[in-house]
Amino acid sequence: MRATLEADVIILRQEDLPQYRKMGSVVRNSYFWALRAIAGHAPRHGNWEYEAEVWLALKRVLLAFQESGYLGLRETQLEFPVDFAEIPPVLKAVSLWESEL
Repeated sequence: MRATLEADVIILRQEDLPQYRKMGSVVRNSYFWALRAIAGHAPRHGNWEYEAEVWLALKRVLLAFQESGYLGLRETQLEFPVDFAEIPPVLKAVSLWESEL
C-alpha cells in the first residue's frame, strides 16, 4: 500500500486500501476492519490516516495478515516514495521503498 508521512501521520492512499464486500472473503473483510479500527481518520471515500501513537498497532496488524498467507505482500506492506527521507523505525519491518518492487 502506498504510504506517505506528513506531520507524524501515516497516510494510506484510498486506491490501495482493502475493500469491504458484504459477501466477500472473511480474511479481507477482517483486514479492512482491523485497519479501519486503528485509523485516526478513515473516511469512506478517502485516504486513511494513522497517528504515531498507533504505528506499533499498525505494524502488528500488517505482520499478522502477512503471516496468515492469505494476502499478498503488496496488500500488507507500506510502500514509501523513493524521495522520502526515512521510514519510521517502528514500521521498517513492514515497509519498503517503491523502487524495491
